[in-house]
Amino acid sequence: MNRRWFLFSASAISLGIAVGLFSPAHALAETEAVIVIGRQESGAASYDPIRAVTLNMAAGLIYDRLVEQAADQSYHPHLASSWEVSPDGMSWTFELRKDVTFTDGEPFNAQTIAWWIPKFKGTENEYMVDAIESVEVVADHTVRFVLKRPEPNLIFNLAMTNMGVPSPKAYEAGGQDYGVTEAVGTGPYKLESFVVGQETVLVANEDYSWGSALTENKSAPYIKRLTAREIPDASTAFLELKTGGVDMLLDVPTDFLPQLKDEADIDLRELPGYGVTLVTINTQAAPFTDIRVRQATALAIDQASILKSVYGGVGKEAHQFLVAALGEANVDPALQIRHDPAKAASLLDEAGWARGADGVRVKDGKPLKVKLWARADTEYKRTAEIIQAQLKAVGVKAEITVFDAGTYRSQFLKPERELVLAPYSWTNADILDWFFSAKRLDSWNLSMWNDPKSEELRELAMYGSKSWDERVVNFRNFHGQLLANFVGVPVHEPAQTMVFNKTRLSVPQPFRAPYSLVDVKPAD
Repeated sequence: MNRRWFLFSASAISLGIAVGLFSPAHALAETEAVIVIGRQESGAASYDPIRAVTLNMAAGLIYDRLVEQAADQSYHPHLASSWEVSPDGMSWTFELRKDVTFTDGEPFNAQTIAWWIPKFKGTENEYMVDAIESVEVVADHTVRFVLKRPEPNLIFNLAMTNMGVPSPKAYEAGGQDYGVTEAVGTGPYKLESFVVGQETVLVANEDYSWGSALTENKSAPYIKRLTAREIPDASTAFLELKTGGVDMLLDVPTDFLPQLKDEADIDLRELPGYGVTLVTINTQAAPFTDIRVRQATALAIDQASILKSVYGGVGKEAHQFLVAALGEANVDPALQIRHDPAKAASLLDEAGWARGADGVRVKDGKPLKVKLWARADTEYKRTAEIIQAQLKAVGVKAEITVFDAGTYRSQFLKPERELVLAPYSWTNADILDWFFSAKRLDSWNLSMWNDPKSEELRELAMYGSKSWDERVVNFRNFHGQLLANFVGVPVHEPAQTMVFNKTRLSVPQPFRAPYSLVDVKPAD
């Protein structure tokens, strides 16, 4: 659920060939690129999609999935050509493509799926298929999942990177070493070599001809060789892009965007948001036990000024806890949290907090001072400073403390927290369960929200829906309940920003699949 960034570059020699020094066929054969994987994706121990807890973006190039999720959060067939869910939600039937083979020559069929799903049992990824009771082979290319309970969110799980389908033959032969010494899928690239923590080398699968509907290129990728290296420092990657050593940077840190926009050879693409930056409010810590103080705090924050000042207009204002593209985010507009300093001041007056001579509000002899914690990244420090000024304007004195990337998570769990500014990256409404469930008061529920009505709505959203549409409605109701109780303040919805050297690479506009490298070409 962390923000991720990665980049890839093509060597000057290879791209010089690609743009016309030799024939186009020769150019494509010689095209190479280097992908540098950012800090949040570093350290993946293997390319075993079944057992690995962490996978980097190269796994999405080695393996295909039954279902793909588009940048707009919609779902589309891939290895499955279609699927049907029974009215009671207790069975899912998939028609599989008949033209797919693994890169080791093994066939892809219903028997593959019947072998694959049970392999998750006992792994840390078992939760993704936990609702499946059994797998039935209906025909050579038709398979049915019989469920223990209705689970409309199965579609989201099937689109996750860990649901890439490996070759049964290779997987069994590799044993515990599978994913390090060998990784075989049906994807557009094949694994050539892998050194944990250092680099991964991929070569194009020239037999590939079953790209999903989300990519323009259905066949083998144009970039024939990719080397994925781990360079954790974003500044180093930025300098490489500016000096020509790198040709593309994905999910660019906001701090670098103004400088990159000034580069004549650099262009950019924006993809829809993948998470939200928010301020959680500890509802069990005074003065935030009073909903009026929580609401006043929320209304004091001006999302528009933060978008402009910190992010240079990149991304969106956030007025709810979920990314705007999700149906569950479409709550009653009256529940959206928007800047209203006059109402914030009125609420604090009503709650008995009177302005003191220094402008800080006081009640029962105590000043209205609160703790505001944030990650040490520049964008969050700047955001915290703006929020500090906005709270001061309504009479609240916020004291900022920042924590570095290595310690912020453990620090945020301390009971003395009050306001915590932090981002999340997730494109599913179940993030609300993760952050606001009473079952997680000792972990991820930084708001310490524990309310019977909310719990009732949460349980219904998580476990009481038979269809996707029903799930959307149930989560929308839960979402609205959280917003109405001001358990946090949505601030910003980041955009996924890609920058690239337009004189050397041709990049489609827009991307339908997030960062679909099979569509990237050498520039004409």
